Amino acid sequence: MANKAVDRRQSGSVTVDPREEPSAEWGWHGTFPKGARIGGWFSAFGLFIMIIGNHENNTENVWLIGLGLTVVGIMLWDIRKRRTAWRK
Repeated sequence: MANKAVDRRQSGSVTVDPREEPSAEWGWHGTFPKGARIGGWFSAFGLFIMIIGNHENNTENVWLIGLGLTVVGIMLWDIRKRRTAWRK
């Protein structure tokens, strides 16, 4: 017997059926873009604050600085990507 499910994808766009996702009726269907940005900056700040502590050697400091700089780099890349998104 053939599958009776309907493929709702038409020309690359996906439509949301409120019967399958009731939250779409009242407008909630997405991500937390501002929350993710705030969380990213907070995480980077927290990594840099953890440098202050009772470390025996600098191995922990190297990891904390490296991970913090990675998070900051990702956040700066995100800012640039959002700024140039209208050009594409």
